Amino acid sequence: MGATMITIMALLFFSFVVLGVYATVKVAKAARRGVDRTIDQARRTVEDTALRAKSFGQVGAAGELARLRLSLRTSMRATQEALREGVAEDASLKESLDLFRRLSGHGLELDADLKRLEREPDRAWVAEQLPELTARTERITGSADALRRAARERALKFAEDDLSMLSAQIDVEAGALRHWTEPESAPGTTPAPGAPGATTADAWGRPAGAAARTGPVGEQEPPAITAPDPRRTAYPWEKSTRPETTA
Repeated sequence: MGATMITIMALLFFSFVVLGVYATVKVAKAARRGVDRTIDQARRTVEDTALRAKSFGQVGAAGELARLRLSLRTSMRATQEALREGVAEDASLKESLDLFRRLSGHGLELDADLKRLEREPDRAWVAEQLPELTARTERITGSADALRRAARERALKFAEDDLSMLSAQIDVEAGALRHWTEPESAPGTTPAPGAPGATTADAWGRPAGAAARTGPVGEQEPPAITAPDPRRTAYPWEKSTRPETTA
């Protein structure tokens, strides 16, 4: 019995150790991924700022290369974010995201070529390559822009259709809520006995209840409902009237 308890305790201790190590490794990997993302984002921000400064501050081939790289990176990043956000709500964008991944391969290759040319000492040769590089950049950014705009137009169309359907349902519900009045009687017709608005008369042709409201000599009896208390207000949210003070 003692040996069994020792074995169980040892197994439990070993299990806790394994779980602790596993949890520690998972946390460390998650922290490392977070740090890597932060570093990558900071590096991209620095590179974009440097490219923007070169595109405005330099002329010739160097400035044009910086402009092409900045245009390429901005278009590809915006399309990637739009597709990743849209595919979470619209599964049909998965194919568009797959196409963008293939397009990203060409974009990365072009960005690497442009980056190498920035260090090329022969500026005249670089200037000769600019037309072909500009055409490649425009083809890739044009395709990326087309995917991004199509995804956004699709999302806007779905939102507009949903809003139109919701508005129609609200109109129907509002019309149903307004059906509280009874249909009016046609001119010249008498409401049926027992119907809303119908009155009954006694033997002398007076409306029912008229005799109860008149005394034996025809005098009107005082109304059954007393006058409202001036100290009380008409609505619960109004302040109460202060009572007048007497001298």
